[in-house]
Amino acid sequence: MSPEPSDQRPPEPPYDLAHLVSHTERRLVQRLAALLAEEGCAVEQWRVLSAVGDGGGHPMTEIAEYALLPAPSLTKLVDRMVADNLVYRRPDPDDRRRVLLYLAARGRILHQRCAHRVAEDQAALLSALPGPPDELARALAELTETLISWPTRAASPRRLR
Repeated sequence: MSPEPSDQRPPEPPYDLAHLVSHTERRLVQRLAALLAEEGCAVEQWRVLSAVGDGGGHPMTEIAEYALLPAPSLTKLVDRMVADNLVYRRPDPDDRRRVLLYLAARGRILHQRCAHRVAEDQAALLSALPGPPDELARALAELTETLISWPTRAASPRRLR
């Protein structure tokens, strides 16, 4: 005779994945902020510079997604970066309603200096981990893609007795 199904929850892993990733992200961003501050650059500025660092123009929606910023916050940041001559805006030649963002000469210099420092620091961090250096990055990218593609299961409301 087989046992009756129970309402017990499945066993939880010995760690809280969301907390672990959040804690790691917080420490990594703090480290990045300190590193960038030595170049006079903030993390949010770095993300914008990185998004447009390939030399091509990019629309604000794409940059907002990459920089993890809401559109209004990105607009204010880009306004300051334009005033600091780090980036400039141009109308999109294919769609005049859109604006593309490009690196200005001063922004390219800052981007190159910061990119070099960030790459060195990340290589050092990854080399301190066991296994191939790109294993962690690959696993995190796969986790992100899984989270994007998997539907969120709505938790059933619990009733208090």
